[in-house]
Amino acid sequence: MSGYLDDLFSLTGRVALVTGASSGIGHAIAQALGRAGASVILAARRPKELHEATQNLHNLGIQAAPISADLANRDDITRLCHQATTPFGDIDILVNNAANNIRHPMNDLTPDDYEQTMAVNITAPYLLGQHFGPRMARRGWGRIINIGSQQSISAFGNSGAYGISKAAITGLTRSQAEAWSPHGVCANTIVPGFVLTPLTQPAQAIPGRTEALAARTMTGRNGTPTDFAGIAVLLASHAGAYLTGQTICVDGGLSVH
Repeated sequence: MSGYLDDLFSLTGRVALVTGASSGIGHAIAQALGRAGASVILAARRPKELHEATQNLHNLGIQAAPISADLANRDDITRLCHQATTPFGDIDILVNNAANNIRHPMNDLTPDDYEQTMAVNITAPYLLGQHFGPRMARRGWGRIINIGSQQSISAFGNSGAYGISKAAITGLTRSQAEAWSPHGVCANTIVPGFVLTPLTQPAQAIPGRTEALAARTMTGRNGTPTDFAGIAVLLASHAGAYLTGQTICVDGGLSVH
């Protein structure tokens, strides 16, 4: 049985780049891919948190290296593209998880709010895909995992520019799949529900908000970062070789109601 599962799910010899990997869903995915055998590049904006996250993976016996980068900055994206292959070699798995969460009411959004949101949430995943996707295709194997949101599929509490960017990520995924899946590169979007992470702290601080959202799910609870370990390994591994262009909700049934 173990040999069969290894053939399906092992990532030994693969190299993953995970953005926004210093906390929350990104860190959980980085850990899952590493524990499945991949070497992991962790990219995030805050050096201290990034160092701690990398050390956490090292403590688990995972080969990991940090790159500090602000994905709102084009120069940082270019640097990340060039530096990512230095520690372990070519990138086989790209996880576009980094995002900002500017959720002002639509009428209150400023042009800068919009531009910052688009820069991090959709332009950075596009540029990273444009760099690594063709390289994966030339090698005949690759995985791109984009992280969406409930706003990818519906309005959900001051969606605003954030909702626009997260709807766009599903379109990006389909375009990436169309371009590169004939060459062995699968691209998919994971849509979380309400997940208890630092990114959702403002919503968690509203009295009754987390309880109300948990009640809307079919499982009766909100998500935690570890809920995304299994789906990440599935999509990154041989087991996911026939999954591409899809938007997959990992949300306890929240989106079904």
